[in-house]
Amino acid sequence: MSNRSLGVADLPRRDFLRFARLAAAAATTLTAGAFPARAATPTPGVVPAIKQIDAGVLNIGYLEYGPASGTPVLLFHGWPYDIHAFAEVAPLLAAKGHRVIVPHLRGHGTTRFRADATMRNGQQAALAADGIALMDALGIRTAVVAGFDWGARTADIMAVLWPERCRALVSVSGYLIGSQAGNAKPLAPAAELQWWYQFYFATERGKLGYAANTRAFNKQIWHQASPEWNFDDATFDRSAASFDNPDHVAIVIHNYRWRLGLAEGESQYDAMEARLAAAPPVTIPAITMEGDRNGAPHPAPEAYRARFTAAYEHRTINGGIGHNLPQEAPQAFAQAVLDVSRRAG
Repeated sequence: MSNRSLGVADLPRRDFLRFARLAAAAATTLTAGAFPARAATPTPGVVPAIKQIDAGVLNIGYLEYGPASGTPVLLFHGWPYDIHAFAEVAPLLAAKGHRVIVPHLRGHGTTRFRADATMRNGQQAALAADGIALMDALGIRTAVVAGFDWGARTADIMAVLWPERCRALVSVSGYLIGSQAGNAKPLAPAAELQWWYQFYFATERGKLGYAANTRAFNKQIWHQASPEWNFDDATFDRSAASFDNPDHVAIVIHNYRWRLGLAEGESQYDAMEARLAAAPPVTIPAITMEGDRNGAPHPAPEAYRARFTAAYEHRTINGGIGHNLPQEAPQAFAQAVLDVSRRAG
């Protein structure tokens, strides 16, 4: 089975032809339950150019697909990944009439801080606030929010803190909202072992090591998190270019140190974090997803079921699907977005 990935903004010109028939094909084939778990060999097509927009403290780089009048969908990637995770998902959604926005998170790709003095903050509330700032800058009142890893947490937080801005939610690995107090509690040894990189990042050696070996480190994480995803070097390299962002190391290190209470956040987010620490429910329509071979730390679906109080469904995607579910099973992810959007009315 093919796991070929599609390039986006940084591809050579010849690769920009890779989606030509994808949108047209999707318009007639994208129906409930129509997709296999793994991606078939992608069909060529047109890839939009990266756009930039000032949004809050950031100048955010993003891709936009589909009609401006379509129902907006925001797709958030995780770490160590980038917007290429949605290279096949986005045109499928656009073909069904959605306006699809795929931003680089802070510290990734072409997203930059607008001021040198701004703290390079990776705490969870800051990333969610970036999502709302992007919606404001683009004039989007409400949107379906979806993501995986850091992006799932971002979408989860947007859904619970700003439910009036979020029509529906798709979240890989479910409810990922945490707190420093909750993260301070020791886990069983096997679970702690899965978080080895978090403890590495807590040390100065880890910070220096990640800065010196960013690409090799992240490739190791890709293999660990998706043990049956046979991605090639070209697929990894397309995303790895986003790790050259000048703030990447600072954001990643701060994110994991903040989780353990080893780094302070910004006071402007204190009230948000206090609300998040209480594990507020998701009150909008939601679909959670999990790959059957996710090698990254993740909760069991039954552990978070009670956190979703509106229309809800969980989907386990079989076929050796790992942590990067949108890129490994783009059709299944796109179908979940379409289904939850439809349920939201």
